[in-house]
Amino acid sequence: METLQTLNSHRSIRKYKNLKVEQNLLNTILEAGCRASTTGNMQVYSIVVTTNEGIKEKLAPAHFNQPGVVQAPVILTFCADFNRFNKWCKLSKAEPGYDNFLSFMTAAIDALLVAQNVCVAAEDKGLGICYYGTTTYNAQKIIDTLNLPKGVVPITTVTLGYADEQPDLTDRLPLEAVVHQDTYKDYSPDDIDRIYKEKESSPLYQQFVKENNKETLAQVFTDVRYKKADNEHFSNELMKVLKNQGFL
Repeated sequence: METLQTLNSHRSIRKYKNLKVEQNLLNTILEAGCRASTTGNMQVYSIVVTTNEGIKEKLAPAHFNQPGVVQAPVILTFCADFNRFNKWCKLSKAEPGYDNFLSFMTAAIDALLVAQNVCVAAEDKGLGICYYGTTTYNAQKIIDTLNLPKGVVPITTVTLGYADEQPDLTDRLPLEAVVHQDTYKDYSPDDIDRIYKEKESSPLYQQFVKENNKETLAQVFTDVRYKKADNEHFSNELMKVLKNQGFL
């Protein structure tokens, strides 16, 4: 019941108190994170823990200078990491064959599973967290800042600390929007209208539409927040990173 309450109470925290997270508590959270499922029990991920103010300031531009990156006492960068496993293989007279996109996906999934475990464990211990989807947008900047070697790619970043705000719960689509029974059931126009009706009628999202001079909420996403040109640009940048880091 306590775990369900933690999961259902999740909030993204962007303002943190100026309080240090004790190392023992952080280690407890990280150890719980590392109990996450992992492909073949290979654990092809790494977590870079950043508390140094200077390094946090260097990381901030990669996350479009969102204040939480500097303000949070702890920054966790979760990485797909075949560097360590490859070295173990070679030292053990085994030739690794993980310089490919499938291996990147394997390691990325491992990293995300660990990240989610860490987030739940942190919230269960009374800390606040915020997931930053900007990590893969500017992966090369993060690689340079954190000295990530070949075989390592940053996947996601989580800020962690004691919350200095209590935002409302973020809306979620109804269960029928995301759960399919036995096989995938495609959506009819009526299904789409019903599923998104509550979101579109929310005063908060109606304000988004107005502020951005758009006709619909969907246009805010396609024309402002996640534009095609931006998606293509950052896709190309990420592909360069995967090539440089040895996955393509």
